[in-house]
Amino acid sequence: MHKLEIILSNSSHKPIYEQITSQIKAMIMSGELKPSDALPSMRALAKSLHISVITAQHAYEDLSRDGFIETVAGKGTFVSAQNKDFLREENLRLIEEKLEEVVETGKMAGIELSQLIEILTLFYKGD
Repeated sequence: MHKLEIILSNSSHKPIYEQITSQIKAMIMSGELKPSDALPSMRALAKSLHISVITAQHAYEDLSRDGFIETVAGKGTFVSAQNKDFLREENLRLIEEKLEEVVETGKMAGIELSQLIEILTLFYKGD
């Protein structure tokens, strides 16, 4: 059983179940959680985080729906054996969200697209 290091914030604008979901997704996408790793039961997760079992269930349902985890009756909940295309798509989605924020900030500040591209290029090349 993998010990999940999840940090919940009362000051976050995200609901608790979303905080759990996004942190578990990040652990899976980074490789910290590997395919077929066992996760705590909903009750155990709820107890360790001092949250409602319903909140833990909501997080696990979202993770299951999105293909990150699977529950096997009588055996427990495990990280799904995902393919690289799935992880790539999820990473692209996250990048698009962040770039959308950057573009909005750039537009509000009157920064030209060419400047944004130049900055992105510098970051990507590591200069």
